Parts: sequence; structure tokens; C-alpha cells
Amino acid sequence: MTAAGTRTAQPSANGRAIAALQEALAAEQAASYGYGIVGAHLQQGSAMQGDATDDWVAHLRASDQLAKLISARGGTPAPSAIVYQLPFQVSTAAEAAALAATVEDRVAQAYLGVVALAETGLRTFAAEQVRASALRAEAWRGSTQAFPGLPPASLRR
Repeated sequence: MTAAGTRTAQPSANGRAIAALQEALAAEQAASYGYGIVGAHLQQGSAMQGDATDDWVAHLRASDQLAKLISARGGTPAPSAIVYQLPFQVSTAAEAAALAATVEDRVAQAYLGVVALAETGLRTFAAEQVRASALRAEAWRGSTQAFPGLPPASLRR
């Protein structure tokens, strides 16, 4: 309610689902961009570059799946940005691996909004995506996080 006593409109369950799916889509699109940067800083033909390519393809496929889920609910999938701001400068293979882990953490975080929805199918899909992102982040970082998708600062009291 507002101060004047009128009710503010709450988004419908479908509207909340579309908004959460759009957030996940934006994260997947940013991840696809990020993996282009990652791959460019890895040795050509190396196993790491092959892993980056595989992860890039996984994000493209997830973007396509999210676009279909959004469209099926009557929404219009947001287009990807032309360019994205990187969280830090990348000029070495080690920095590229750190970027890949960071990208995966951000993707996992975006899917938490979908996990919070009431629709079982979407929750299951999102939980699988959080798990996949956490495993990819672990592969790039070399270690796991206690609660994938939650920023470490949010876990402090």
C-alpha cells in the first residue's frame, strides 16, 4: 500500500517468472561475451581453450533455452548488449581463467532468481544451471564455493 492507502500492483506469477528468466538470459548473454575474451587470452589449440569453447557453447544453448521459456510465457527475450563491461582487465591466461570463474559465479547468481519461483519446472531447470555454473567455476578456479551464486559478502553476519 502507498501512503494514500491505495494498493500498488504486484506483478503476476507469470510476470515474475519472465523477469527472473530475463535476468538469467542477460547473465547468459554476458557469459557468452566473456568467454570470447577468455578464449582470446588462452593458448590457441590448448585444452584450456577447448574448455572455454565448450563453456561458451553451453551458455549459448542456455540463452536459446531461456529465450524459448520467455517467449512461451508471452514475453519478448531481451537482445544481448553490443559490448559488456568486464569486471577487471584481462591480459594473461591466469586472468582469463579468473574471468571465466567470475562469469560463472554471476550466472549462478542470476539463476537464483529463477530457483526462487513457485513453478517446479523452472526451479528444476534453474537449479541444474546453478550446478552447471558452479562446476564450471570450480574447474576454472580450482576450488568450490560453499553456496554457489551467493556473493561471499552476503554470507557474513
